[in-house]
Amino acid sequence: MPGKDSYLKLADEMETTLRRDVLRVWFPGAVDQEHGGFYSNFTRDWQRAKSDGKFSVFQGRMVWVASQIVMRRPELKDQFLPIVGHGMKYLSEVLWDKQYGGFFWGLDDKGQVSPRYTDGKHLYGMSFGLYGAAAAYQATKDPRALELAQNAFHWMDEHAHDAQNGGYFEWLTREGKVVPANAGTARVEGVPMAGFPIGYKSMNTHIHLLESFTQLNEVWPDETLRRRIEELVAILRDKICVEPGAMNLYFTVDWRPIPDHDSYGHDVETAYLMLEAEDVLGHGHDLKTERMAKLLVDHALAYGWDETYGGFYRDGTTIGKAEDTRKEWWVQFEGLNALLLMHEKYGDQTDIYFKAFQQQWRFIRDHQVDHEFGGVYDTIERDGAVADHTKARIWKEAYHDSRALLNVTERLRKLAGIEMNK
Repeated sequence: MPGKDSYLKLADEMETTLRRDVLRVWFPGAVDQEHGGFYSNFTRDWQRAKSDGKFSVFQGRMVWVASQIVMRRPELKDQFLPIVGHGMKYLSEVLWDKQYGGFFWGLDDKGQVSPRYTDGKHLYGMSFGLYGAAAAYQATKDPRALELAQNAFHWMDEHAHDAQNGGYFEWLTREGKVVPANAGTARVEGVPMAGFPIGYKSMNTHIHLLESFTQLNEVWPDETLRRRIEELVAILRDKICVEPGAMNLYFTVDWRPIPDHDSYGHDVETAYLMLEAEDVLGHGHDLKTERMAKLLVDHALAYGWDETYGGFYRDGTTIGKAEDTRKEWWVQFEGLNALLLMHEKYGDQTDIYFKAFQQQWRFIRDHQVDHEFGGVYDTIERDGAVADHTKARIWKEAYHDSRALLNVTERLRKLAGIEMNK
């Protein structure tokens, strides 16, 4: 096992990256004082670029990040508390549909329904609106934030829960009617801005529903909510995840899988999210959940890990070579989080997770971070070369990197025998 000094040195490096290359570049620069909410598009040197409007996923995630900083970095509370309030005002007064309920999928900068997003509602975006509101309540104890999160849960559960097959329908009209698949045609229409196949269920939406419901359960121990969390864990573990440790991406409404690629980043992220959910439920880890979580990380290491340079590839086939060997930022940070979690659980049996964790961190530190202008590159080449300098867009905010760096710094200090204030 590594020594205390090794753990603390790594924790200090990652804390520096969190503050310099995540928090400093995004806040308060992304706070949109003119139109509300958060601005998403920036150039490499952090000047505002052409706007893509206000995307529900981006808005909810940024509120969540600011809320976590208030709770987990008390010395930054005075700086981030107003940002939480600013983001919550946008979620509750603009993004929430006052006529029909639910969060809009996206709006233009003036808060109007945009052809870019249509007026539909997707459970993926709904999930992150709920996620941000629940965390905001945890950080501020403002009852309006909890009420918004509860309303979001009730809206999703009433309009989208599949009582027959479990899980949730994903793409709904503004009024909350489920949009079915286009029957009788082989061509599947995709959701605007995301491409999720309309009329089907997805791995991606369901892992984030689990994530947001888990966040809400920390502040609202509702029985229906608890049942839905347990249902989602079982669906992920027993239907979406399959041996030898991969996940199907898309499904019919009755959970028949549709062939597609294996996303290594989602594999390692889901390993963490399932275990986190069971931690919050407070009944300990189901052995089946622990086994599948380990299989997911082991499979990603076996097929999606770059032994030469470090880092996880984007995707590939389940038992073949990786097909897209580029390194996407969120995959690297979710990998960092999952590898240290596995080391904490199994480090007394094997050193493979900590060795990979160290190599993963070196790759992020040396290549994924922009050492000239600060921030984290979206996607770089296998060897760390930068062909695309994108660091900010509506799908690229501060959430994956913030969560991973907050978690690993705390876990490293815990492994060193030091508990951080929360």
